[in-house]
Amino acid sequence: MSEQLHVQQSVSGFIASAPQLSYTDRGDARFYVKIGQEHFTRNDDGTFTKQDTTFHDLVAYRRTAEHAHERFAKGDNFVAEGYVRDYAYTDAEGNQVEGSEFIARKIGHDLARTNYDVDRSRRGAAADRGVEAPAQAAPAQSATARAESISI
Repeated sequence: MSEQLHVQQSVSGFIASAPQLSYTDRGDARFYVKIGQEHFTRNDDGTFTKQDTTFHDLVAYRRTAEHAHERFAKGDNFVAEGYVRDYAYTDAEGNQVEGSEFIARKIGHDLARTNYDVDRSRRGAAADRGVEAPAQAAPAQSATARAESISI
C-alpha cells in the first residue's frame, strides 16, 4: 500500500514587475508581483512560434512573503506552488472589478532557467529531520521509459 502523494497547483514564469511588500490589517506580510508567462505553439515542422505573453497577479503571505521579497527581482524566473483565488470587489469609483490571482504557498527560482549557488551553512536541524526514507530498490526504468523502449 502506498502513501498518498501530496500535489497542488503550480505556476511558472518570470517576475514582470518590481516586487512589493506590504502588510495586511492583521500585520501579516504580503508579497505582490505581476508575473509573465510566455506561450509558444508547436508547428508541424517541429519549430515553435512565440505567442503573446500573458500577465497575472501572484501574492504570498507571512514568512513566504518576506523571503520572496528578499530573494526575487524583476526578470527572475520562478516556480511556485499554491492555488488560484478568484476575487470580485467594487472600486472607489463604484466599478465592479473581477479577477484572479495565484496565492503562492511556496516559491523559488526556476532551476532550469537560473544559475545560482546554494548556501547550506544554515541547515542545522533541518538537514537531520530524523526521518529516513524506507530502503527499497529504485525502479530500473519509469513506466514511460519502459513504454518508449518497447514501442517501434
